[in-house]
Amino acid sequence: MAFYEDWLDRLRARRDRLIADPRFQRWSLANPLTRPIARRRARAALDLTAGFVYSQVLFACARLKLFDALADGPQTIPELATRLALSEDATRRLLDAAASLDLTQRRGGGSYGLGQLGAAFLGNRAALSLVEHQPVLYADLADPVALLRGEKRATLADYWPYSGIEQPKALGADDVAPYSALMAASQPMVAQEALDAYDMSQHKRLMDVGGGEGVFLCAAAARAPELQLTLVDLPAVADRARGRFEAEGLAARAQAHGRDFLRDELPAGANVVTLIRIVHDQDDERALMLLKNIRRAVEPGATLLIIEAMSGVKGAEPLDAYYGFYTLAMGRGEPRRVEEIEALLRQAGFGEFRLLSNALPTLTSVLAAKAV
Repeated sequence: MAFYEDWLDRLRARRDRLIADPRFQRWSLANPLTRPIARRRARAALDLTAGFVYSQVLFACARLKLFDALADGPQTIPELATRLALSEDATRRLLDAAASLDLTQRRGGGSYGLGQLGAAFLGNRAALSLVEHQPVLYADLADPVALLRGEKRATLADYWPYSGIEQPKALGADDVAPYSALMAASQPMVAQEALDAYDMSQHKRLMDVGGGEGVFLCAAAARAPELQLTLVDLPAVADRARGRFEAEGLAARAQAHGRDFLRDELPAGANVVTLIRIVHDQDDERALMLLKNIRRAVEPGATLLIIEAMSGVKGAEPLDAYYGFYTLAMGRGEPRRVEEIEALLRQAGFGEFRLLSNALPTLTSVLAAKAV
């Protein structure tokens, strides 16, 4: 095995030297057999170089509600300029940029309609809520080297105030409102993926730890009408969840407990527990504390579902870049490979791991484990 790995490393080193050679680059573009590969590589390099601009075009479309403006059909530049409160030149510039990204599409008579990606965003309000949140992260990434070296404090940590304090239960309603609203807005698409991948109706009581405003539990309740529901989150967040349960007519079967899920005893009685976008927000020590706390609250045989984007999952590889720097700016946590999560689960008293199949691993993965 060591010989094979050494041989493979030497082969890769030779490949790297070849690709870095400007003469080889010119030859590969001139050769009809290698030209398609060279062009794909050049396009990938362009996307990496211009990616920030792409995301800013998308953000401008979201902030100006361009997709809503085109929802009823194509419009001309003068019509859109009035609606967007832009000059006609600025409107044309935005529309052409968006068209190059398939967010809009040029139509007849000089008008513009939705592109395929624009139509997809129009139908996914949760994704648009995340897009509008991005400037908070982008401000911190203006100097990524300083962030990596620890020479600057990222402001994203202030958006997630629980991540940097030792007494998170002291946070009040105003402290938790921004991040709670964002999580609630973006939760439906994650909930759909998880509930499509795992049948909750086989269980009696579901406990969602770090469950925010209860969006996931409301979605689970619709899928499994007999399922009893328990939510655990910080007291100010749990108050928001109670309001949602009341509004959804679930007060009789849903309980919200205001607790610190790392340090406080968790409610007993659940035979399935969910952690949704929680583990990757914690360092290893805190993640292990959380998993052990959950294990103490459940009986052997109970199911735990880790629902979050995971490192190295086929089809979702670029998430390492996104979540790696997002958690760096947040000040805590990291994306983990499935086997790294399993190692933490094993230490906490779980086993029988299964990575469930789901339709959109770029959004989330679902790892199931059993309490042993």
